Amino acid sequence: MTRREEKMHYPIVIERGSDTEAYGVIVPDLPGCFSAGDAFEEAVSNAAEAIALWVEDAIDQGKEVPRPSSLDALRARPDWAGPEWIWGFASVDPALFDDTTERVNITLPRRILARLDSRAKDAGETRSGFIAKMALSA
Repeated sequence: MTRREEKMHYPIVIERGSDTEAYGVIVPDLPGCFSAGDAFEEAVSNAAEAIALWVEDAIDQGKEVPRPSSLDALRARPDWAGPEWIWGFASVDPALFDDTTERVNITLPRRILARLDSRAKDAGETRSGFIAKMALSA
């Protein structure tokens, strides 16, 4: 097993919420990536999930995924100037960006393995390809 990298931290811009409005979250480095939450902590957590989904979709479409900018660089941009913004970070696992193939060892009952192989064959896939396809479609 390889050593896991530390989390990546994307700067996020948070719009203040209230008793009647959710906190809005924008990820400046990822166009169109946004989220919200009724509580501040929920908004930040939802932003991390939105980032993961954005990255997965971009990779599936063959697009480049920007790395996180520095907070200072983003705050210096005129479109993010002003006291109405709260700045923070959402953490994501760098494995989201890694397409390196890795061999894994799994243990399955023979009857399940036979069913898996049959379904993979019917789909015109290898066992590994079929498992990957199932995981990505879940």
